[in-house]
Amino acid sequence: MAQADMTPPEGAAADWTVPQDWSAYTPGEHAMWDRLFERQAAMLPGRVVPEFLEGLDILRMTRPGIPDFAELSERLMKRTGWQVVAVPGLVPDRVFFEHLANRRFVAGRFIRRPEQIDYLQEPDVFHDVFGHVPLLTHPAFADYMQAYGEGGLRADGLGSIDHLARLYWYTVEFGLMRHGNDLRLYGAGIVSSFGESVFALEDASPNRIGFDLKRLMRTQYRIDDYQQSYFVIDSFEDLLRKTSDVDFGPIYRELETESDVAPDAVLAQDRVYHRGSQDHARAKMPC
Repeated sequence: MAQADMTPPEGAAADWTVPQDWSAYTPGEHAMWDRLFERQAAMLPGRVVPEFLEGLDILRMTRPGIPDFAELSERLMKRTGWQVVAVPGLVPDRVFFEHLANRRFVAGRFIRRPEQIDYLQEPDVFHDVFGHVPLLTHPAFADYMQAYGEGGLRADGLGSIDHLARLYWYTVEFGLMRHGNDLRLYGAGIVSSFGESVFALEDASPNRIGFDLKRLMRTQYRIDDYQQSYFVIDSFEDLLRKTSDVDFGPIYRELETESDVAPDAVLAQDRVYHRGSQDHARAKMPC
């Protein structure tokens, strides 16, 4: 999302979708996908939630090459009623929400270049498809994503998108889940990142804090580096229950009168799994 102009670019439909044009991918682009996939697939077992790995199998994403969105959509539709649609890049918030509300996940169709293997600013097909799509095979998470889209359309009318965006950021993109006595990854921004997949779970620097809806929606986040705090859910079913059974209107009104919480803050009422040292963030500060 995060695109202000509502006018679709040339070649895009009114809903901003474009053909994936799978046959146009070059051998080098398929090779980049395979390189990224192999690297993540080798290190995620034992770190990622089992539902993610099950989704990879269900969608047959272990096959070489960039996935064909039509094939992914066919399998997803049978499983949870979702589709994957290609877009030319970032789309306006309202367009993004409308697609989610109708069980369509928008994905960029380009793939990063070799010099961008560890970081790029705009999400590519690897982040969008490898990171996000496997969990759309899980019924509760699939319902959560649709509910988020519906909530986004309401938030847009109330002028509260910024607060709702934090919910997406700290769950869909950078969420952790409790798994027995351990924590596991599920956020797409983490599972598609080689460095953050380790950092989010194993580094002493970030805070790991139990999910609290209002607290999370007050919390600022980093867009330029690893997160300073991660929020931990108990299950996808619990996440869906704690967000879909809530009237967000009063929460938005309360948030308007309350100050934001810094990304590194730990509050007295937090359920803290790990209080971070913040050494990583401090090392990046200018002298």
